[in-house]
Amino acid sequence: MAGNQNNPVRRYEKQYAGMLQTVFGIRKAFAKTLAPIQILDGVQENAKAFSVKTNATPVVIGTYSTGENDGGFGDGSGAKSRFGNMTEVKYDNADVEYDYTLSIHEGLDRYTVNNDLDAAVADRLKLQSEAQTRQMNTKIGKFLAENAGKTEALTDFEEKTIKSLFNKLDAYYTDLEVAVDITVYLRSELHSAIVDMASNTSAKGSSVSIDTNGLLKYKDFILEKTPSKYLPTGTLAVFSPDGIVIPFVGISTARTIEATEFDGVKLQAAAKGGTYILDDNKKAVVKVTGTVV
Repeated sequence: MAGNQNNPVRRYEKQYAGMLQTVFGIRKAFAKTLAPIQILDGVQENAKAFSVKTNATPVVIGTYSTGENDGGFGDGSGAKSRFGNMTEVKYDNADVEYDYTLSIHEGLDRYTVNNDLDAAVADRLKLQSEAQTRQMNTKIGKFLAENAGKTEALTDFEEKTIKSLFNKLDAYYTDLEVAVDITVYLRSELHSAIVDMASNTSAKGSSVSIDTNGLLKYKDFILEKTPSKYLPTGTLAVFSPDGIVIPFVGISTARTIEATEFDGVKLQAAAKGGTYILDDNKKAVVKVTGTVV
């Protein structure tokens, strides 16, 4: 940090991006439903994060016509093509925008910091990455709940009520023909209620462990106990196929600048982030609402 007169601003964008990506990979909630986080440093676009190609053309299954006059045969009065009507396939560009911001504004005084400034800056960036990861976890939980294509209410934690819910959603996902694993991100109270159900016994092949309060799967759904702070109020669980949500962050700046108000530097960073899911996949996300018992 010292001797910075000829370079008054020291930039940390790449370092901060690397720290945030590493910390997020370790501490992220809703881990299975998320694709790898997309983090860019030095972004200049202030609204649009990226564009995706979407295709809304329905699949049309026709029949091959072999009539005497079809396909230009005979007198040509039948179908113009024996393959049937032609469907044009086109893709549209869908812009994905940032929807929240992150920032850092801290001061490190040489007289009071009691550490090497470079080491202190590295420590603060790491701690900020951890705090901002928790903030992103909360936003992802809110995003999943708000974009769920189906909502189910759980009136109580009785065994028959929970069984009925899981049986209903098992049929729902079977009819959707979801081809990947489905994970349930649930509050600890609901998770414990499932573990404690009398029907989860070794006689039925259940791998429940009372010692560790553990149950890996129930009714073919993977169970992942999730901190309640990451699920919106009134949401007991979120069912989601794996890998269908993309989290992203764009870092516009991360820097230290010499302060004039004290003998030290200001640590500043500005970033913006968001979460994306294809509209077609929203119907495969189910929110379970209710009151914690």
